[in-house]
Amino acid sequence: MKAVVYNGPKDVSVNTIDDPKIEKPTDVIIRVTTTNICGSDLHMYDGRTSFEKGRVFGHENLGEVIEVGAAVDRIKKGDRVCMPFNVGCGFCENCERGLTAFCLTTNPGTAGAAYGFARWGRGKAVRPS
Repeated sequence: MKAVVYNGPKDVSVNTIDDPKIEKPTDVIIRVTTTNICGSDLHMYDGRTSFEKGRVFGHENLGEVIEVGAAVDRIKKGDRVCMPFNVGCGFCENCERGLTAFCLTTNPGTAGAAYGFARWGRGKAVRPS
């Protein structure tokens, strides 16, 4: 698959990387159909955060579910989804109360996580090794 890869401040490239795979039973793989640059991406692009070289840019996108882990029960293959930057497990106390931006399990030790954002999240659908 193609992805925008961070090479350093103000240096990105479109590279071919490995396709993502289900690693945990709660994982979901999305075929991204639409995305854009978010203002928070600019912090990483400019080198103002601790974004690691080789990491894939991207969050806040739309797509189609192409695979789900065995424990996923709220979405299915073929569903169209909109993914904001904040990610949540959907089953912890905060998520059950609708406070998904303050998920207690997605980023252990912190209330909340962000897909694809520097040092703040486990939402790592695609990351080259």
